[in-house]
Amino acid sequence: MKPKNFDLNNPDWKKEIPIPVFDEKPEYLELYDLAWKLAHDHIYDIPGMPQNPYMDEAFLITDMWIWDTCFMMFFCKYAPNVFPGIETLNNFYKPLHDHYQLPKVTVHNPPDWTDYKDGDTVQVRIHIPDNPPLFSWAEYSYAMMTGDREHLKELLLEHKYLQRHFAFLENMTEPGWVKDYTRAPTCLVKKENGYLWEGGRSGMDNTPRGRVGAKAEKERPNHPEMLWVDAIAQQGFSALFISKIAALLGENAIAARWQMMYEAFKKKVNELYWDEEDGIYYDIHEKTLEKMKCLTPASFWPMLSMMPSKEQAERMASLLRDPEKLGGMVPWTTVARDDADFEPVTGCYWRGAVWLPTAYMGTKSLENYGMFDLANDCARKVVDHMYNTYKQYEPHTIWECYSPTLPTPAAHNGTRVRPDFCGWSALGPISLFIENVIGITGANAFENTLTWHLPPVVKGAIGIRNYSFGDVVTDVVYKDGVINTVSNAPYTLLFNDKPYAVPAGESTITPV
Repeated sequence: MKPKNFDLNNPDWKKEIPIPVFDEKPEYLELYDLAWKLAHDHIYDIPGMPQNPYMDEAFLITDMWIWDTCFMMFFCKYAPNVFPGIETLNNFYKPLHDHYQLPKVTVHNPPDWTDYKDGDTVQVRIHIPDNPPLFSWAEYSYAMMTGDREHLKELLLEHKYLQRHFAFLENMTEPGWVKDYTRAPTCLVKKENGYLWEGGRSGMDNTPRGRVGAKAEKERPNHPEMLWVDAIAQQGFSALFISKIAALLGENAIAARWQMMYEAFKKKVNELYWDEEDGIYYDIHEKTLEKMKCLTPASFWPMLSMMPSKEQAERMASLLRDPEKLGGMVPWTTVARDDADFEPVTGCYWRGAVWLPTAYMGTKSLENYGMFDLANDCARKVVDHMYNTYKQYEPHTIWECYSPTLPTPAAHNGTRVRPDFCGWSALGPISLFIENVIGITGANAFENTLTWHLPPVVKGAIGIRNYSFGDVVTDVVYKDGVINTVSNAPYTLLFNDKPYAVPAGESTITPV
């Protein structure tokens, strides 16, 4: 995995960024530009890191999070020549799987929970080694934009990082694995029917999942005999995307083997975790297999993993349409609105606040089942909420997470969440805006296609300029029933599921 020659001082880096066209609400571009600027402020170069420069999560320079970083790839992929997105994953692969020694840094104003003092020199650490295993999803999505087969070959065939990380988690049969380059000991434990885990390791720190009774009495209930639905779905998801990457490389035997592993996960999730009464997946009790009913976006990881049938997916989607469940004025609340632990004003971190990673994951799960109008509606509401908070709340910025009812950042135990968080919160103003509000759901650099699902209501011009995938750089803008394109090379535009040939140069398409 040979790093590119990223120039942190390049004054022209913004020329690599796509330019959205959205006449209906052009003010969204103000938030879009801010997200890119804040993200660019978190490109770091620390001597001794496996990858330099790299993307920091906008939290703590001494620690790295797998969960955050993988989600950040889903906006970095739009400007891979100036944002070292996928390269940053080397900072996890090499310490975890190749015994790479991470460097030391000097800390300034560290949080109290770290026990660091200002000016201390400490080793960079992976905060949680058993964070959600999203590497294969991030790598595949990035490759769809870049068309970089050589990177995938090194990743899958030479280093086998994805397979090794999958095995790393599968072989956790006891809690407490920790090294000098990790901060938190692992809690994931492989069991016959799933995985024991813990809120912070799952990424949903103080989630009320695992509580006993109608309301959580502890900050992290973490029932010791609960099997986490997201853990088993994510391991299956990992196997699925390892199979997809192998198929891209023509490694059919590898692809078939990992597809079989995915199918085994899918079968178990549907047999044990699906609740027919409520039409959703839940965590289960390890011993009794009883459903432990606490509705959160974690229930949608199986949907992202293509595990439910179409009929099951429709039932799950109804929970996004229900203002008393995960829908309402701002969808993808981190616990259902009618849940006893829902905090309507502050969101209390993962007890009602709206977080961009779970909102993005859930929106992509809807796309998997062709629910593009619902995905658009959810994305519009989330981006609107972020924009309204940006305009109405001071300081005017992008936040770690958001109140589910007010145009304000969320709070936790009386403390407001982190500002300038890009970091994964850039997923809203960048990725949800491009992919769902505008509807350009993705590109395939290997097949030279760009897919666009036009929103159900269009006001004025809509589209994007300077959009890059593979060797293509294109403008594609729809207005008054006509698509105007400019491209440096030919490609196929899949517009509302119909193919149209886009030539090099300027062209006009009248879709039918």
